[in-house]
Amino acid sequence: MGKPNESKQELERSMNLGQSIIFVVGLIIGSGIFLKPATLLSSTGSTGGALLTWLLGGAITIASALTVAEIAAYIPKIGGLYTYLTELAGKRIAFLFNWAYIIISEPGSVAALCIAASSFASYFVPMTDLQQKALSIGLVLILVVTQILSTKGSVWLEVVATIGKLAPMAIIVVFGTFSGNVGHISMTPVEAAPAGIGVALLSVLWGYEGWVSCCAMADDMKNPARDLPKAIVLGVAVVIFVYVSFSFAIYAVLPADQIVGSSHIAVDVAVALFGEGGAALITAGMMISVFGSANAVLACGARNTKAMGEKKQMLGAETLASLHPKFGTPSAALIFQGVLTILFILSGTYDTITNMLTFTMWIFYTAGTVCIFKLRKAYKHNPELYSVPLYPVIPLIGIGGGVFVFFSVLVGDPLNAVLGVGITLIGLPIYLWCEKHYGTAEDGKPSLEA
Repeated sequence: MGKPNESKQELERSMNLGQSIIFVVGLIIGSGIFLKPATLLSSTGSTGGALLTWLLGGAITIASALTVAEIAAYIPKIGGLYTYLTELAGKRIAFLFNWAYIIISEPGSVAALCIAASSFASYFVPMTDLQQKALSIGLVLILVVTQILSTKGSVWLEVVATIGKLAPMAIIVVFGTFSGNVGHISMTPVEAAPAGIGVALLSVLWGYEGWVSCCAMADDMKNPARDLPKAIVLGVAVVIFVYVSFSFAIYAVLPADQIVGSSHIAVDVAVALFGEGGAALITAGMMISVFGSANAVLACGARNTKAMGEKKQMLGAETLASLHPKFGTPSAALIFQGVLTILFILSGTYDTITNMLTFTMWIFYTAGTVCIFKLRKAYKHNPELYSVPLYPVIPLIGIGGGVFVFFSVLVGDPLNAVLGVGITLIGLPIYLWCEKHYGTAEDGKPSLEA
């Protein structure tokens, strides 16, 4: 089977395993765990049901992550899932995934995270909606400039941000678990009418969103074939533990009827545990959390954009594929993503953006999980590389979960489902234009010059 071409301009390999695990954790833990517990409680109808949904979403995510990790071990190249789909599912499916990723998911995620950070900042300095949008745009500009100047700088920013976000969460987990009332955790329905497991899973999977994006960092790792699968699996496992523990503490501290309808539930819990001073600490931690996650998502999105440029599957391909002549970073791809992110900030809302991108991305995550069967046939088994355990049971769990989410959301939230699919399919004319303009050849290399 043909292999996608390597970039002629190589990224610096500077990330070790420890940094990679931290990057995965920082990439995933963003705003969802702070903003979704109340929504999740309303959707499931009980605190016990909400916790079980976090576990269910985590099980679907880890099953898919365990599977994709094997693909990453055999194809440890820049582009992540985009590259895997190119080799194992075909160019068009791969293109549609990366089109949806760089047009919807990545800029939408960064926009939602920066909007959340600005919202948390208003706890300290009251701001109007317009001022919050201006601050959100300012945060995007800071991230873009930082990553253009240095990949190492963005990695260390992620390390600091991840430590900063986990510290206040750990405080709430410890004090909330031991001083809260475990009796609040039950399957007893709250007054809110449950929205159904499909809508609840959508909220949970947004919390886990980003796990597959770390595959795009393969070219930044010192030993991607060995470290990338470990980083994916261990990183997702840490996040599942953190989410369930944090949610358990929240539901133990406050009764369900006080949680439903809260827009800043983590702040409310901090006030109940430590007073206003504690609330300020937790809010600062949430700001660091979402800012750090935005940093990681932007880094991965730029690398997927660069990969599409290398394969001549985007307008302005040569520019998007280039590296900065002085700093060696994907500056054009970063600027492209920054512009799209700002457009989302100006036009979108948190819930609309997160629901649409989560639904759309899980269509392709499921397709990526299916690719494990093609991989096993196309590649000779290497005992030195990672293999998904309990094959084919684990892959089937991930596939089954993805299919369930797709049909549940299609029934429960058809507007966002149709919108996400529609924007994705708009990419087809772009693909056909690039195919005609650049020509086609094996391995994604254009046979004609632009």
